[in-house]
Amino acid sequence: MKYLILLGDGMGDYPLDELGKKTILQAADTPNMDYLAKNGLSGLFRSIPDEMPAGSDIAILSVLGYDPEVYYTGRGPLEAANMGIDLKAGDVAFRCNLVTVEGDKLTDYSAGHIGNDDAKVLIDALQEEFADISCKFFAGVGYRHILVLNGDFEGTGCNPPHDIIGASIMDELPENPVIRDLILRSRQILEDHPVNRKRHDQGLGVANMIWLWGEGSKPKMPSFFERFKVKGSVISAVDIIKGIGRCIGFGVIDVPGVTGYLDTNYRGKAEYAIRALEADECDLVFVHVEAPDEAGHMGSIKDKMDAVEAFDREVVGRILEWVKTTREVRILLMPDHLTPITLRTHTRDPVPFCIYQKNPGTKKSDEVTSFDEYSVKNGFFGLVEGDRLIRSFIEL
Repeated sequence: MKYLILLGDGMGDYPLDELGKKTILQAADTPNMDYLAKNGLSGLFRSIPDEMPAGSDIAILSVLGYDPEVYYTGRGPLEAANMGIDLKAGDVAFRCNLVTVEGDKLTDYSAGHIGNDDAKVLIDALQEEFADISCKFFAGVGYRHILVLNGDFEGTGCNPPHDIIGASIMDELPENPVIRDLILRSRQILEDHPVNRKRHDQGLGVANMIWLWGEGSKPKMPSFFERFKVKGSVISAVDIIKGIGRCIGFGVIDVPGVTGYLDTNYRGKAEYAIRALEADECDLVFVHVEAPDEAGHMGSIKDKMDAVEAFDREVVGRILEWVKTTREVRILLMPDHLTPITLRTHTRDPVPFCIYQKNPGTKKSDEVTSFDEYSVKNGFFGLVEGDRLIRSFIEL
């Protein structure tokens, strides 16, 4: 048996007046996702435990069957794992966003979705200027980077920047003097940097400050193969997803043209997943698409609709073309969490999912005919929690 997890990050939403009280999934043209729901078994999954932050790091651990209350140490160390950063005893890794601040307000968590080249120049400038402090900056993808400090820094980071758009930075800064100083000094360094002057002149968002959050120490997790006897790989554009994969022993499949944004190489992700499964490089491929989540954070109905439809057409559609010509395969389709347009951040609401299998056994489908947040409530699985989802997917 071969397995595919197809996950549209933040794809779930709330009903919108602009869409006639429909959600994005209900209003979008998604014939391929609807086919999976109509011919599979559906339900709702609680991906975010109560009292834990509603983020992809928590949710993806849950999806893969790793209780975040047991295994989660922070977002920073998971991203660091993918970047090859070897955290030592006492090291604390922070997620380091390049952000835009206007006056005293944080106005953009992504600095206008700054590109890798501009971002690396700015991160290198920070490392040079902070040579007097025992810290290390590591350039990542776009606005997403890592800062490593050694010492008692766990619990000293900020709230996620996408949750505090429009807030006063002085109200949101942590009490720890080292972290406060790093953030405030970064603005002095970046505000008038040549890269930002050029971006300003071009009408692009400036990256005039850093924001430190998601801190934690190196996690310890048993491998996915050890737990489920299935060899897995992950396809994603973002470090947090690939980092989780590496921490549980997944291979990482690099796909040209993936960006973690609306212009990502959707079809390439499907093609590389098919190639890996056909070559028997692995038994399971986890295909992650970030674009719907980014559109949700921007509050753009059009962009989120476009991202969901591209995911359906180029990823799910291409996989279904392949399924027709191949041996037994099982597909898990879902978002990791909701990123409602009206809130522009993540929520703890249960997420829709469906499991489809070519050549199923006696129970091949339920009464669900479309893939969305409400139709799946009548599905075979009902509400699922913990590792029951991944176990049902593998053992169905």
